[in-house]
Amino acid sequence: QVQLVESGGGLVQPGGSLRLSCTASGSIVRVDTMAWYRQAPGKQRELVARVTSDGSLTYADTVKGRFTISRDSPENTAYLQMNSLKPEDTAVYYCNALGRRAPTYSRFDSWGQGTQVTVSS
Repeated sequence: QVQLVESGGGLVQPGGSLRLSCTASGSIVRVDTMAWYRQAPGKQRELVARVTSDGSLTYADTVKGRFTISRDSPENTAYLQMNSLKPEDTAVYYCNALGRRAPTYSRFDSWGQGTQVTVSS
């Protein structure tokens, strides 16, 4: 099994910043892609940002220039630095990781439990 543990959510005022962390653990051979998704009440889950093992980055248009995704590959950890937060960024943020598990080298597609981010004055 592969587990993802997230941290760093909370309540912040508009214009503020938060940093989310996500660490993958378990029987992992390698983690290929780590990503952050979010889901606001009444809306579908959407991709926020993704980083691949070769450093390729993808961002949703709504967060470009404000959010930065990074990863510490040896630690199987991804971060999401969120600046200039807006009320519309309020959502539950989920970490996702894709990779290969040991000992079978089979693929895994794992999700974290989610962390609430609320942007409000």
